[in-house]
Amino acid sequence: MAMTGAVWGIDIGQCALKALRCLPHEDRDDRIVADAFDYIEYPKILSQPGAEPAELIGDALTEFLSRNNLKGDKVAISVSGQSGLARFIKLPPVESKKIPDIVRYEARQQIPFDLNDVIWDYQRMGGGSEEEGFAMETEIGLFAMKRDAVFRALQPFQRAGIEVDFVQLMPLTLYNFMLFDRLADLPPPEEYDPESPPESVVVLSIGTDATDLVVTNGYRVWQRNIPLGGNHFTKALTQELKLTFAKAEHLKRNATKAEDPKAIFQAMRPVFNDLLTELQRSIGYFTSIERRAEISHVVALGNAMKLPGLRRYLSQSLGFEVQRLDEFRRLSGHQVLNAPAFKDNALCFGACYGLALQGLGKAGLRTNLLPKEIIHDRLIRRKKPWAVAAAAVLMLACTISFAFYSRALSSVDEETWNNAENQAKQTIAQSEDLGKKKEAAEQEFAGVKEVGERLVGNVERRILWLELLHAINQCLPPYLDEDGNVVEKVDPFPHASPLPDPPPIPEREELHITSLDCEQVPDLAVWFESVRSDYQPLEGQPPVADPENPDAEGSVPGPSGPGWVITIEGRHYHNFADARRKQGPDFVRDSLVGRLYMGEFQLPTSKRVGTEPVGADELGIGYPVLVKPKVVYTEKETGLKRFDFEVQFCWQQATPSEREERRKEEEARQKAAEDTL
Repeated sequence: MAMTGAVWGIDIGQCALKALRCLPHEDRDDRIVADAFDYIEYPKILSQPGAEPAELIGDALTEFLSRNNLKGDKVAISVSGQSGLARFIKLPPVESKKIPDIVRYEARQQIPFDLNDVIWDYQRMGGGSEEEGFAMETEIGLFAMKRDAVFRALQPFQRAGIEVDFVQLMPLTLYNFMLFDRLADLPPPEEYDPESPPESVVVLSIGTDATDLVVTNGYRVWQRNIPLGGNHFTKALTQELKLTFAKAEHLKRNATKAEDPKAIFQAMRPVFNDLLTELQRSIGYFTSIERRAEISHVVALGNAMKLPGLRRYLSQSLGFEVQRLDEFRRLSGHQVLNAPAFKDNALCFGACYGLALQGLGKAGLRTNLLPKEIIHDRLIRRKKPWAVAAAAVLMLACTISFAFYSRALSSVDEETWNNAENQAKQTIAQSEDLGKKKEAAEQEFAGVKEVGERLVGNVERRILWLELLHAINQCLPPYLDEDGNVVEKVDPFPHASPLPDPPPIPEREELHITSLDCEQVPDLAVWFESVRSDYQPLEGQPPVADPENPDAEGSVPGPSGPGWVITIEGRHYHNFADARRKQGPDFVRDSLVGRLYMGEFQLPTSKRVGTEPVGADELGIGYPVLVKPKVVYTEKETGLKRFDFEVQFCWQQATPSEREERRKEEEARQKAAEDTL
């Protein structure tokens, strides 16, 4: 496609689509020419209740394409400054050729995401010097945006069939506009003196939902996004005057024609004050970090600046002259500049102006956040016709060569080559036979290897049930004497050294196990659904997700896959009239269930020397449940208060070697995460 040399700067705002088409000036390098524009206001503001942003933007782009021809033109778009990241870094004296490597290192430090998840670019700012191949006092502008946010911004254009060539952050488009249109008389970068910088200008672009604040002296730029915009004035009117959003928006735009303008401005006063406070705080912070900077004036953009009294209020409160943009000094094109629709909305076209400058190669900041894969795909697509032509020529050459060789082959005596052909066929047959023997040998080896692995695996699997029983035994409350101390060893000579009298039965923290059963099930999820109503995670542990809402925030998935369901039945007499002590089902949950849930067991090591701690999750124990707990009742024979219980949990076997392998994998993941940080 032949390029026209023109650039469309398109700004998708919250209230309207703005577009400006510019060309280089024929005679002057310090000017550009605007030969077309468009301003399409949405039926609803994108953030207005009930609005469908994707549909509204798509309709606006469709209408834009029906009125304008983009064939052969470049397209530059802007994205909100609050969705991107801008950092300005001063580098130490370094070789110029090593700057890209240092910037990449700094990008890893400054960007709080994996670099694979962001689109980023950088540029050397003006000023600084270079001596004997070393860059001195170099400042780098680093700009980034999350990859998914960039593709979301590109999506409406892709659906409309518009190829975007440049993606730039909104504050940087405003900087490019100011640098070209208002700060063009600055001295060259090599004469910049950081000890005595030029006066700075504040660019204030008030949008629908947010305000972009840019402070620049032409060589340095500082920006901040303020979450206040024209929409906040409308919302203030809806709350104070009890109006619908549409009526409040109409009243805001026609405040001077209303029956009671004073009431309208009184309702919007809190937003005036909030905006002023944010501006004062932002400018104050800038002057604190740039102590040599002197601000000369403020340039105001955005249709919100049409609000009567806003410019005068800000000027008096900030102490700087607030200039409303009335003209573009270095933009030609009377047909556009004198159009009524352009004049009425000129305050909104600063970003489009800056985008067009970048597309024409006249911008101060030329970073581009367009994903590299899109650029590569377009490059391949443009070169594809040439590749097809080259392939066609190659095929033609091969056809001609084949024809010549065919003629030569037809002149060969077949009897001369029969012997050689037969030998070649025998060699091929022998090779195929050896290949089949090789495959058969490999299959036989695989079978022997599988048998060996089963034999070796059975050695470990013999101890799995012993480990489980050992772990369950460690989950039972220990034997305590009458003073509450754990009795770890029993005297082998009871007559010589009798045990102390045990405490009364209700005082003993004992669980009497009457049966232990197991059942192998093909899917543990089916079992868990049958006991879900009785499952209670420990305090501080996440709940199990409901199948009807598997993505619930803070929940974890339940058990799944084949495994064993272990059932423990028993009773205990640890029941008191004193309700402050653990008893009944609470005692079972606090002792047996709790230890099955988060316990750590001492089991023999894989080398059978000593023991090692193994967690319940490592052993494969999970989701213990006190099933349908009954009430405490009085046993007729003894008169003791008795509680019968049934505890179930799932067990998915894990051999010691499997546990060791998982530990190594987890350690490797943690080390990789630490290395990434």
